[in-house]
Amino acid sequence: MIVKSPILPKRVRKVPRSFSWIDHRLVSDRHIDLCTHAAASLYLFLVCVGDDKGLSYYGDQSIMDKLSMDRQTLQSARSELIRNGLLAWQKPIYQVLCLEPVVDPKKRHQASAMRLGDILKNAMEVKND
Repeated sequence: MIVKSPILPKRVRKVPRSFSWIDHRLVSDRHIDLCTHAAASLYLFLVCVGDDKGLSYYGDQSIMDKLSMDRQTLQSARSELIRNGLLAWQKPIYQVLCLEPVVDPKKRHQASAMRLGDILKNAMEVKND
């Protein structure tokens, strides 16, 4: 077992009053795998500036300035996060969304086939009773 200890004990993070958090499932459930660098940057920024409901009111120009993005990159990153179910946006409000399980399209098809198989199996069992 690896014993972890801080490299710089005097610099251990403390939770401040205005704490924002990133759900570890962003990595463990592989949401981050769906993001480009620009989308991941935008997501991190919005998590940091959002309130307890994930809401923030930063305008496009402010975000572009803070993240050194051009308008097309911002729009593309925002669309990507919306498409991947990580963000909702209705100008001027952004909402970082709760994380839902990522469904691999291949597994979605397999799961559907399994459910159909179970249905048919159950139907046959009922018929034989």
